[in-house]
Amino acid sequence: MNGKKGSVVIDVSKLSKKFEGDEGKKTGNAWMKIWEFCKEDKNRVIFALKVGLAVLLVSLLILFRAPYDIFGTNIIWSILTVAIMFEYTVGATFNRGFNRALGSLLAGILAIVVAQLALSSGKVAEPVIIGISIFFIGAITSFMKLWPSLVPYEYGFRVILFTYCLIIVSGYRMGNPITTAMDRLYSIAIGGFVAVLVNVLVFPIWAGEQLHNELVTSFNSVADSLEECVKKYLEDEGFEHPEFSNTVMDEFPDEPAYKKCKKTLNSSAKLESLAVSAKWEPPHGRFRHFFYPWSEYVRVGAVLRYCAYEVMALHGVLHSEIQAPYNLRITFQSEILEATTQAAQLVRNLGQDISNMRHSLNTLLLKKLHNSTVRLQRAIDTHSYLLISDLLKLPQAIPCDQTNQLPVIDGNGLTNFLDSTTQNVPSGTLAIGQPVESYHEMMRKQSRRLHSWPSREVDAYEEGGVDTEVVTRMRALESTAALSLATFTSLLIEFVARLDHLVEAVDELSKMAKFKEESV
Repeated sequence: MNGKKGSVVIDVSKLSKKFEGDEGKKTGNAWMKIWEFCKEDKNRVIFALKVGLAVLLVSLLILFRAPYDIFGTNIIWSILTVAIMFEYTVGATFNRGFNRALGSLLAGILAIVVAQLALSSGKVAEPVIIGISIFFIGAITSFMKLWPSLVPYEYGFRVILFTYCLIIVSGYRMGNPITTAMDRLYSIAIGGFVAVLVNVLVFPIWAGEQLHNELVTSFNSVADSLEECVKKYLEDEGFEHPEFSNTVMDEFPDEPAYKKCKKTLNSSAKLESLAVSAKWEPPHGRFRHFFYPWSEYVRVGAVLRYCAYEVMALHGVLHSEIQAPYNLRITFQSEILEATTQAAQLVRNLGQDISNMRHSLNTLLLKKLHNSTVRLQRAIDTHSYLLISDLLKLPQAIPCDQTNQLPVIDGNGLTNFLDSTTQNVPSGTLAIGQPVESYHEMMRKQSRRLHSWPSREVDAYEEGGVDTEVVTRMRALESTAALSLATFTSLLIEFVARLDHLVEAVDELSKMAKFKEESV
């Protein structure tokens, strides 16, 4: 320890500096997380400050002597009411306040009736009656709040239970249950009034506005995710897939729109909660007429989620192990991009119409989208031989016409599928008059590595000494990989088909919400 040979010297000063540095980094990261959390939604900070203000105003009734002399210790119920009743949005506060007020009123009336009955029955029977009443109130309220149609009023039944128990027990000990019940009801009313007043007048956070913005954000997320998926699918990145665990956990840091689309799929509960709260709000801001169709927002969100399912399925094809060759994917690149661009534009336009509260006629854009989808389907039909070319390469698998080396598939309605004398082949695709094998030769000459599944060096089986059966199996796997392109395009076409229902849902919302009519 004194510098002798074989001893260990520990520099405490360096360890302390390192420890302080680590602690400083942790503290800095914590403050950064708090800042990012507040930056995401400034209403979080406003809500916290509003709760503090409401609690302070109610606490002044205790801090000042005059109101405390009037209400006494029962004024503490005002603070409890503010803490329990104050919700994030105005609508949720009104909903919670209604349950609180109705539950407290019913509990107070029941407590007064049972207390009078217990007092008139004598000293011996009084605690027995009170105990039995507590048992029945607890059992009945707990059963009723589980009834499906009464679930929205679950908080009200809890209020009845604990308010009744506190009033009846404290009244029994104090000897005057009526006075106790009245004082506590006054205190609860004061707390509820302060909570509503602060929430409505000080930077109100409206549930209807949040529901409106949440739905618009979901439209943009679906459109961005669709474009992001198709763009990555048509890129030549070699398809070096991430680890299997990351794929299972859906961790794709280079796809921010994908994560937003996942949030859209999980937004059902949030939209329904906001719609329930919005129904309690008075006309405000841009939503100025009574009985605003908030439930229609939930319906539009449900239809949008069905479109988002197709986008997530497209992402599934993008991140699957089986991939079509890049040379095959770019064959339909223009048709796929055209349909994707117009579909994303239509989704954004629908979201923009809801955001601006206007009713636009999107028939022209919808017609263009349908025409693009028809062109995509026609391209797939015209060049479908590219998707089965690997199957045609299998020996003895399909009989061929020995004259022109074209497949002759009989018995399935596909006879004379290709005709070298009448079929016009666009430039850059497989020539009909050539053997089907030329397509593989072209790919081998263009790239040393085939970006497909299974991943292998393209010339690995050309150096001799390989069994023919192995080559046949590999080509069969390649034909399966080519069919993944058909899966991708069919999912894209299904997404376009579901947009018709989305347009209808948005039109219905526009009519019920009385959006401003505007033609495009």
